[in-house]
Amino acid sequence: MQVFREHMLTLHSFLNFTFIAHEYVKVDGKIATIGISEHAQSLLGDIVFVEVPEVGDEIEKGESFTLVESVKAASEVYAPINGTIIEVNESLEDSPELVNEDAEGKGWFVKVEMSDESEVDDLMTPEAYKVIVAEEEH
Repeated sequence: MQVFREHMLTLHSFLNFTFIAHEYVKVDGKIATIGISEHAQSLLGDIVFVEVPEVGDEIEKGESFTLVESVKAASEVYAPINGTIIEVNESLEDSPELVNEDAEGKGWFVKVEMSDESEVDDLMTPEAYKVIVAEEEH
């Protein structure tokens, strides 16, 4: 699986992205913060529900680990890396709109202790993601 970056307007150099489902990964040592990109949230529209997974759950690269519902659709969120969830964004239970307001900041979904830090190398850079987003928009 490849990774994408965010929407066309801003590039956050500290994020990596998946191409298939528009997830991002922000890495800090062995810890990866995962969410959906600004572009993904804009495609979904107003987000009304985020299924918050459990701390301690194992996630597997390429497999769904949570669900996001918007006024337009319900979408699964896929793990861009393997690891164990060590923290969840509990704010999303009461305020799923945080994903629309700040998808790559306060709207993060989980923090994961990565099983293999080298998996991040398989993800797209912000620049590569920007190209993919631009191609999708045409």
